[in-house]
Amino acid sequence: MRLYPDKLAGQLQKQLLPVYLVSSDDALLQREACDAIRQTCRNLGFSERQVFHAERSFDWNSLREAGASLSLFADKRILELNIPSGKPGDAGAKVLLDYIERPPEDTLLLISVPRLDSNTLKTKWAKTLHDSPACGFVQIPVIPPSELPSWLGQRLKTKGLTADAEVLQFISDRVEGNLLAADQEIEKLVLLTDASHLDMDTVQQSIADSARYDIFTLTDAMLGGDRTRSLRILNGLRSEGIEMPVILWAVAREIRQLADLASKVEQGQPLSQVTSRIWPANRKPLVQSALQRQRPSHWNRLLQQVQVIDEQAKGQQIGDPWLSLQQILLAF
Repeated sequence: MRLYPDKLAGQLQKQLLPVYLVSSDDALLQREACDAIRQTCRNLGFSERQVFHAERSFDWNSLREAGASLSLFADKRILELNIPSGKPGDAGAKVLLDYIERPPEDTLLLISVPRLDSNTLKTKWAKTLHDSPACGFVQIPVIPPSELPSWLGQRLKTKGLTADAEVLQFISDRVEGNLLAADQEIEKLVLLTDASHLDMDTVQQSIADSARYDIFTLTDAMLGGDRTRSLRILNGLRSEGIEMPVILWAVAREIRQLADLASKVEQGQPLSQVTSRIWPANRKPLVQSALQRQRPSHWNRLLQQVQVIDEQAKGQQIGDPWLSLQQILLAF
């Protein structure tokens, strides 16, 4: 059955369903919804957890067998199934249809998928899970930029903080729609200020006084071609527990912009013209410096490497994503 994201907490308090499917393209919102389900399970005595990643070589029989077998260590357990592509294929669809028809007792199946497109939603397996009273089908939309300040205000409120409208807009512009980065900004403000109300002076002072490494400082060092500083900041971010998707998003954003601007320069447009809209203005020399160092083909190759790192971080490719990210910084 369809569950709206804002109704999930209330539903979990009333009844725990055998199956939940959480669909979203936003990593933070999806993670928090899954965490709410996991916490409810823990409160109800679920003490065993098995995780399955349905990638190309995934054996769907392993999920079938896990559902049919008895737990060796606990009375209640969670089976987590991550489907990065959002498409289980024929074999996976059959297993899911069989599972939802006869969910095992004392077992909860938590399925995580990206946003399901209209064609996938029309497939038999997706329609069955959507309509089944045994499945909570949660689709979480991405928050559009126009609604991000309001979302930030609500987020700050849960931390006991209020903020001026210009502060909310400032943070929105700073994170450009990435909620993981927005959450990091909020957590940093909670740590760095004793104020209960945030005005622009308080926020800017907190940022200026921060001794923590900052993702945007990393991208500035990267654009400037400062290898030593870039690697030091990256290591600092990693040691502070900043998540790889947040850092990779910021790096990819800069590379994508450079690829676009470099293409325009190669077509004959003046460098000053193609960088005229860079904001804030003090970043313009950094962007111009990067564009003068490399051709468009270089930035396009780095974009391909970003995709590889994303797959490494998700376990879809062999390799250390942090080491690969270091190599991209050196390539600047």
